[in-house]
Amino acid sequence: MSLSVPQHILDALTDVVMPRLPAEPAPDRHVTASGYDIPVFACGAVVIGSGAAGLRAAVEMKRRDVDVTVISQSAWGGTSACSGSDKQTLHTANTKDQGDNFQTMAAAIRAGGAMDEDTAYIEAVGSIRAMASLQYLGLPLPQDDLGGTLRYQTDHDEVGRATSCGPRTSRLMVKVLAKEAIRLGVPLFNHTTALKVLTDGQRDQTQVTGVLTIRPKARTDTNPLGLALFQCAALVFAAGGPGELYRDSVFPNGCFGTLGLALETGLELVNITESQFGIGTRREGFPWNLSGTYVQVIPHIYSVDDTGAEHHFLADYYRTTQEMASNIFRKGYQWPFHASRMLDFQSSLVDLAIFTEGQKGRRVFMDFNRNPLPVPGDQDFNLARLDGDVRSYLTNAGASHDLPIDRLRHMNPLAIELYKRYKVDITSDPLEFAVNNQHMNGGIAVDTWGRTNIAGIYAVGEASGTHGATRPGGSALNAGQVFGTRVAEHVAASGKAHAPSDTKPHIDRAITEIKAVLKTDSPHTIKDIRSNIQARMSDHAGILCTAKDVTSARSEARQLNDAIRRNGIAYTRENEIGRALQWQQMALASEAVLSALDHYISNGGGSRGARAICDPEGTALPEARTGPLPHVRFRPERDEDMREQILVRLDGTDMVISTRPNRAFDANAKSFFERDWPAWLTGDIYDLSGESDQTP
Repeated sequence: MSLSVPQHILDALTDVVMPRLPAEPAPDRHVTASGYDIPVFACGAVVIGSGAAGLRAAVEMKRRDVDVTVISQSAWGGTSACSGSDKQTLHTANTKDQGDNFQTMAAAIRAGGAMDEDTAYIEAVGSIRAMASLQYLGLPLPQDDLGGTLRYQTDHDEVGRATSCGPRTSRLMVKVLAKEAIRLGVPLFNHTTALKVLTDGQRDQTQVTGVLTIRPKARTDTNPLGLALFQCAALVFAAGGPGELYRDSVFPNGCFGTLGLALETGLELVNITESQFGIGTRREGFPWNLSGTYVQVIPHIYSVDDTGAEHHFLADYYRTTQEMASNIFRKGYQWPFHASRMLDFQSSLVDLAIFTEGQKGRRVFMDFNRNPLPVPGDQDFNLARLDGDVRSYLTNAGASHDLPIDRLRHMNPLAIELYKRYKVDITSDPLEFAVNNQHMNGGIAVDTWGRTNIAGIYAVGEASGTHGATRPGGSALNAGQVFGTRVAEHVAASGKAHAPSDTKPHIDRAITEIKAVLKTDSPHTIKDIRSNIQARMSDHAGILCTAKDVTSARSEARQLNDAIRRNGIAYTRENEIGRALQWQQMALASEAVLSALDHYISNGGGSRGARAICDPEGTALPEARTGPLPHVRFRPERDEDMREQILVRLDGTDMVISTRPNRAFDANAKSFFERDWPAWLTGDIYDLSGESDQTP
């Protein structure tokens, strides 16, 4: 029997209308600097980014009487509002069918290595609060008849901690948080791009004083660049990941993140070698991850060459139809590529095969109106001939329908509705897709309160580097909610941002640096720099890497940054000014990623998370039905690399690389109420020494 969900319910969960932005406050004053008449907005705290993590930080700060303002390049246009974040990974103790404990969940979150143990525990403990508060705000997480949250298994998750409102889960999160921010009166400045972070002091005494932005609304004859200054005593980086870093990407267009800005500010980055790659539709149309039921219904996957001929290429990799079909299914909860899953005919052979077809110049499709064709010489596809875990899942779901599209319509009709909104009807037409970059697991280095190495600056969400080498699917959304709250608690406890900042940041140097990039006569165009960066990253820092290619790519990235420093970037229209500066910062981010990756590989680092480090001396050799695959022989990951993290900072024009061990967490330590309560009452838990004399 098929599930019958009324159309109006499907519409409500697919067409998520975002709230109307309130009017922006007028500037508090104007300042003249370097000949520009610049509007100044005095704030206690500023959040860069209007996604789920940034809005959580803003809402929680406002609730604690912090004078907080949100600035956004494109409100409701970022990854969490527009991309395929369809699940949240949460503690499962409140379900009737399965228990859990924080230690077990923390161990699962950090199992991929290169992650601080205390951070993983914080995310586990905080998940209940994150879920409950989102439900309080109106997020429609599904429940059973006794109030338990419905859950399912996702990638790197052997327990089943994921829950979902459908494909628009993260957009619904943004919506309820945005409505709350507006209700609380949080100012939100749209079309406002952060360009330069302003600080005062030297070395360990450095403190944030503001952020210089570009706003088309601020453009006047006396301010032709459209600069605007936001004074603040606390600054939160929450602008997501570097979505424009790769050509083959599932990020929405225009997602630049702030890694380059962070480097210029003097912030340390961590784990930026670690990303996620997986199958999804191309960003030229409607970019979306093809995880979950899209592949669990087991559609036919094929490629088309330039003559129009179809190729059943997966049959070259798997030995039987049952093995091939079962591993297509497993991409639903093993969505990210992982080198070790290329071994023993596991599910990442699917990613490798699709990637290889793309390298041949072929287009790859999935057809929901056809079951997989058989492997030559084997039996036809049959639901009764699937691996036990696959057959059990489909049986429990009641998905015994003859065709994939009917199984999808039964298991997840929202998956069909979503593509219809973008003029793609998968009930009748095949869906083109590829292996894409999807998420940066690394980012700005932070401590257990979200603090960076510069006083007053914090980072949350994908902007922060808290996720380690791999993570359970959906845990990134949870991490943003948990650390958004912790950052707010810390900012409020510091007492620095309850009133607008009265500092007078020095901005002349920042303006000089901005103007040095903007050169109308530069030989380097935005288009050329974009192609240069994205091609290099996709071709040499994707799912397959070699030491030689990465070293060469790092050198080329360094040369590009040297050229930009000498010649700047050309622009032809005023609305290209912000983009030129963002591509200059993206060039820095690219060099940083490649420098860290080159360091990791050249020091013997093996395959983990996103990438296979291909090496003719590697001990791991994937096999296909047709025989061994020597071109993807790779180095396995070393245990010692799981226990440390790679840091990157910009020193002048050089990327400086260092490592540090993961922070440990004593799982046997016990809290004791009478002993530990005073630290909460006095604010000692916030570690405010040297930051403020005030306590909460």
